[in-house]
Amino acid sequence: MIEIYTDGGCSGNPGPGGWAYVIIRDDALVSEKCGAEKQTTNNRMELQAVIAALEALSPEKEKGEKITVYTDSQYVQKGISIWLPEWVKRGWKTSDKKPVKNKELWQRLEALAGLFSVSWVWVKGHAGNKYNERCDELTRIAIVSL
Repeated sequence: MIEIYTDGGCSGNPGPGGWAYVIIRDDALVSEKCGAEKQTTNNRMELQAVIAALEALSPEKEKGEKITVYTDSQYVQKGISIWLPEWVKRGWKTSDKKPVKNKELWQRLEALAGLFSVSWVWVKGHAGNKYNERCDELTRIAIVSL
């Protein structure tokens, strides 16, 4: 089993932003990574964290393996689980017929998630979850590195 924890954030929204992920396999830390952008939004960074984590996996190597993504972003969790199928049906429009924000990131995430068997779990941020806290720390480090 693979567990992925992700986080993204900004200093100002929009503003300088960072993202991070931690990948755990069989209760052992496999990898962690972070990155930053000079001008972005919280939501874009939350999406980028998950995209980067899934890009770090190999569809051939992880074929058939259960992957659980833990995110403190309801935007990501609800977006991929609930909203995305409806956006696709409506031609990438929201329920009020507006274009979906961050469409290109959602499309990348949809394609990557389709390569794996992924479950999406929302976790409360800043609530003492070891790996969520580590992602938050890495995200802040990434922002400061700009």
